[in-house]
Amino acid sequence: MRRSALGVLVAWASLSVVLALTTVGPTANWGLFDGGGDLDVYRKGSWHVLSGLPLYDFPVDKKLFYTYTPFSAVVFTPLELLPAEPDRHFWLALNLVVLTAVVVQSWRLLGYRVDRRLVGVSVLVALGCVFLEPVRTTLFFGQINLILMLLILCDAVGAGRSGSRFAGIGTGLAAGIKLTPLYFVAYFLTLRQRRVAVTAVATFAATVVVGLVLLPRDSLTYWTGTFLRSERIGDRLGHPSNQSLRGMLARLLHDDPPIWLWLALAVPVAVASLALAVWLYRTGERLLSVTVVGLSSAVVSPFSWSHHWVWVVPLFVWLVHRALASWRWWLAPAALFVVLGSWPFWFRNLPDPRIGFYLFPYTYVPEVLLRNAYVWLFAVLLIGLAMPAVRSLVRAKSAADS
Repeated sequence: MRRSALGVLVAWASLSVVLALTTVGPTANWGLFDGGGDLDVYRKGSWHVLSGLPLYDFPVDKKLFYTYTPFSAVVFTPLELLPAEPDRHFWLALNLVVLTAVVVQSWRLLGYRVDRRLVGVSVLVALGCVFLEPVRTTLFFGQINLILMLLILCDAVGAGRSGSRFAGIGTGLAAGIKLTPLYFVAYFLTLRQRRVAVTAVATFAATVVVGLVLLPRDSLTYWTGTFLRSERIGDRLGHPSNQSLRGMLARLLHDDPPIWLWLALAVPVAVASLALAVWLYRTGERLLSVTVVGLSSAVVSPFSWSHHWVWVVPLFVWLVHRALASWRWWLAPAALFVVLGSWPFWFRNLPDPRIGFYLFPYTYVPEVLLRNAYVWLFAVLLIGLAMPAVRSLVRAKSAADS
């Protein structure tokens, strides 16, 4: 890596950290070290398990219900060993390490060899992503999104190796904690990586069995309908923080959209995304392939908080990779940094700021664009990548006809 590029990354990482720490001060209750709300839910869920209390019958922390699987509550039980006050700081530190590991795995999917220099660059890129709203919000709430993404990326790396026996376990474990990663089973199947898909499904099934054995009552409650109740998430479908296709429909209709309408749009988007991901994989773009699937999983999910969009991190790595080859590409990660930054806005009648452009007043930008910013970002990415894919298929067909 040239010194000039390294200098850009150092400056970028420094700017990102400074903005993440200072744009929202601790007095606003939204400082980076003042969160941990979701971590509290994880801990309270594990406390219910250890205390023999029902997991899904009533809120576990304030007004928040436990929405993850019974297996996840078992996995979270070690969190009870953490001291009550500093636990958010331990979890924040762990998430930063995981974020760096995500960047390292992204480089591996691009064909880079892991060494000390690459790890150092990965630290800089990881710090450069801290100010991205999905990442900062994940760090602030103490979410588990980065860990789940890392498990899936490890499988994506392992799936590219012939004879890897462990590929698929990470995705199965991630799905055992939170159901959304099951979407990647379809991805592995479309790539004809049947062994990885079977391993993921078998691992997921094992997590269900563990939950049934250790928490039979809670498992029965969860798997007989609780996991389908989206209202337990804690907000209405049309809330701007629901950056999914269904959330977009709810905002456009000013009401919860009918299931058939959501499926009529979500299924074609999922199919198109998987088809594009296969084409990208076959053209050597392994990182971009799995990234498209990760982003599309947030789009087609019934409810996707903005912090579920941490899959912008591998996209950021891919853009930096392209920028290292051509300076013109630096504009792309710069634009992503600006559009997805954790910029705060204080409304006069609210004590706390709103973080991210999609929550800003839509005085100068149409509401339909601003409130659905993440969905539009995915649409632009999907169309931009589909155009060369279609041209390639047309050329191949013309050559075959000739």
